[in-house]
Amino acid sequence: MSDVAENLNARVSATTDAGLLEVTLSGVWRITETRPSWNDLVGSQRPARVRVRMEEVKKWDSSLLLFLFDLQQWSRANGAGCDFEAVPAKVRALAEQLAASHETSVPFDRSESFLTGVGLATQDARRKWAEILSFVGECVLSAARITRLPGKFRWRDCLDEAQQCGAMALPIVSLVSVLVGVTLAYTGAIALRQYGGDIYIADLIGLSMVREMGALMTAVVLAGRTGAAFAATLGNMKANEEIDALETLGIPAVQFLVLPRLLALGLMMPLLALYANALGIVGGIMVAYGLLAIPPTAFWAEMLTTVDLSDVATGVIKAGAFGLIVGLAGCLRGLQAERSAAGVGRAATSAVVTAILLIIVADAIFAVIFNVLGL
Repeated sequence: MSDVAENLNARVSATTDAGLLEVTLSGVWRITETRPSWNDLVGSQRPARVRVRMEEVKKWDSSLLLFLFDLQQWSRANGAGCDFEAVPAKVRALAEQLAASHETSVPFDRSESFLTGVGLATQDARRKWAEILSFVGECVLSAARITRLPGKFRWRDCLDEAQQCGAMALPIVSLVSVLVGVTLAYTGAIALRQYGGDIYIADLIGLSMVREMGALMTAVVLAGRTGAAFAATLGNMKANEEIDALETLGIPAVQFLVLPRLLALGLMMPLLALYANALGIVGGIMVAYGLLAIPPTAFWAEMLTTVDLSDVATGVIKAGAFGLIVGLAGCLRGLQAERSAAGVGRAATSAVVTAILLIIVADAIFAVIFNVLGL
C-alpha cells in the first residue's frame, strides 16, 4: 500500500508492510512553503512501527523538524514504535531537543517489549558509566600535565573556590555537626542508661563522629551546596557558549575550569570533616553533661581510651575521597548540561543525586577495606 503527499518542494511517501510503515522523505523542505501533513499521510492506518528515511532530502530547515515532531507525537499517542536510525545524527538530535521542549502527558510508548526495555536501560547505564570513567581519566591526565607545568595552573581560581567551598561552608557544617552529635547522644543514651553504661556514650559519640558521621554528613552538605553550584556554574557557561569559546582558543575546559574546583574541594573537605568531628563531639558532651550528668573531663578521658589517630585517619581519608567525588559529579553534570535554563536546573539536580549515590557506594567500599585491613 502506498500513499503520497507532496508540494512543490517537500515530498513524503509511505509504504506499509506487515505492520511497518516506512516513511521516505525527499525534496527541499522550507519553512516558507507548505509542508506535507503527517495526519493526512497516515490517515486511518495504525501501524505498529514507523521507520523514517531521508536519503533523498536535498535541503531542510525547521519545516522537516516540525514534520518529525508531529510523527513522534502521533507515535507516542498511538503506542507505535518510532525508528529514526536511518535519519542523520544531526537531524535526530535536533528532533529529540524539540520533542523534549514540548513534553506533554501523552501515553508512554509501550510498543517495546520488556526485554527490549531492559536491554536499552542496560546500554544507557553502560554509556553513562563510560562517560564517568572517561571524564575521570581526562581529569587524571590533566592533573599529570599540571604537575609537570605547575605554572599553567590557575592558583588564584583554586584559592577563590577554596574560600567558597571551605570558609563559606562553615556555618551550615557547624549547625549540622552539632545537631548530629546531639542526636547521636540522645539516641545512645536511651540504650546505655538501661544497663548503667552511661559513660560509654563518650565512646559511641567519638567513634561515630570521627570514623563515619563527620566525613559523611559534611560530604552530603557539600554535595547539596557546592556540587550543585559547580554544575550550575559550568552548565550556565555551556549554555552561553563560553566553554565552546575556550575550546576554540585551545584551552581545555577540564584544565581551566574543573581542576581548580577539584583541588579546592579535595583539600577543604578533610579540614571541614575534622571541624565537623570536633563540633559533633562538643554536641555529645553537652548532652552527656545535661542529661547523664557526665562531666566534660570524664567524657574526654573515656573517649580517648577508644579513639586514636587511626580512627581520625580513616575519617580524613574518607573525607578526601568524598570531596573528589562531589567535585567530579558537579563538574561532570555541568559539562553535560543542555544549553537551556531548564537544562542547567536538571544538571544541578543530577549532580546532587549522583554525588550522594557515589558517596554512599564509596563509604560502603571503605568500610569493607578498613575492616579487611583491621583499621
